Amino acid sequence: RFLEVGMIDFAGSGVVHMTGGFTALIAAIVLGPRIGRFYDEDGNPLDKPASFAPHSVALQVLGTFILWFGWYGFNPGSTLSISPGGYGDVAALCAVTTTLAAAAGAVSSMFTDTLLGFMSEGEAEYDLTMAMNGCLGGLVGITAGCSTVEPWAAVVIGLIAGPVYVLSSKLLVMLKIDDAVDAIPVHFFNGIWGCLATGIFASRRMVSMTYGDEWSPGLFYGSGSLIVCEICGILFIIGWVLVTMLPFFYVLKMLGMFRVDPIEEKVGLDISHHKGAAYDLTGPDKADVDELAEKRATAHGKEGFEDSA
Repeated sequence: RFLEVGMIDFAGSGVVHMTGGFTALIAAIVLGPRIGRFYDEDGNPLDKPASFAPHSVALQVLGTFILWFGWYGFNPGSTLSISPGGYGDVAALCAVTTTLAAAAGAVSSMFTDTLLGFMSEGEAEYDLTMAMNGCLGGLVGITAGCSTVEPWAAVVIGLIAGPVYVLSSKLLVMLKIDDAVDAIPVHFFNGIWGCLATGIFASRRMVSMTYGDEWSPGLFYGSGSLIVCEICGILFIIGWVLVTMLPFFYVLKMLGMFRVDPIEEKVGLDISHHKGAAYDLTGPDKADVDELAEKRATAHGKEGFEDSA
């Protein structure tokens, strides 16, 4: 093992989430932003990036909780067994730390975004999207060290994961990198944080329980070897993904296979690829809306509706 320790990435903050997140970053840069996101039709930069509202925040919340539930198979399940002696304790610790980090990430990300908005615009608004993605950021952040950190450290990891998500999301917008679902801040940046957090907070007691007495704990417990291994692991993952995925996406782009035609992008892939829109987004007829407003203005609509009948 490197430095007689090796990298600890129990359930994959690095090898799973960082890998996917950095792949998404490369893809987003090569692909370029969506039409109308940062530039107008003439290619001039917009004063303020355009926002594309989600079609259903309720489904977003549902999806987040489904992912959270699935993480209990992802993190505790990474013990790969539960019947041998000690394995159940490791799985139980993973479940506890996963829960705490996710909850802390949701709270800290929402209030970080609220505070930044209040400082810039003078209004306190609470964005549910930030809370949900912050929850996922907390889950990603705890994935590497879920079996090696104390419960209190899981709360700290989640509390830091929230601002990591919010600030990295805003950084991508500043750099005009279009990430439609904020996968890069959630998976790449919090994947990095998860690996670093393991190198900082891995406790001697939990490391011994999971890996044995010969493994070193984190920086907080007096050893710097683990954090060095974590940094080396992060750099290796970045280098490997860059070498493998950058040529892949460039080849797809040169072959014209990476992006749909602009008119298809404007119309929407539900129509161009799936024979129709997934949602009926047409509004009511304006004349009907005006008539309804007029009837409501007359005796709360009673007289108008009776006359129509």
